[in-house]
Amino acid sequence: MQEILSRYETVTEDAVNEWFRVGEATDFPENSGACIKYKNKQIAVYNFSRIGKWYATQNLCPHKMEMVLSLGMIGDKDDIPKVACPMHKKNFSLEDGSGLGGNDLKIATYPVKIENGNVYIGFSD
Repeated sequence: MQEILSRYETVTEDAVNEWFRVGEATDFPENSGACIKYKNKQIAVYNFSRIGKWYATQNLCPHKMEMVLSLGMIGDKDDIPKVACPMHKKNFSLEDGSGLGGNDLKIATYPVKIENGNVYIGFSD
């Protein structure tokens, strides 16, 4: 399990050394998520069109170790954009990956940029 978790580390925009094209913006459902694969990682990509922002996180829910976060409900909690795991409703900030339910669970986040209608996720490995 530690090996799976170690593949997911939050990447800041400053640390990006590769912008990976994951598709066109129109490939992603509005106000929902989709999953892409980068090397050995599953990444959840969210088109939060209601607030005009894009987010990317690990797809692995750290609660029950299931690859399901891209299927989660997005919304906000106390004005913090969040995703709720579809299995057990654990909530995570889309901004920094922190757990919003009073637990110490956290998910990795990745920077997203849109250029010429294409979606790019930033990685440091």
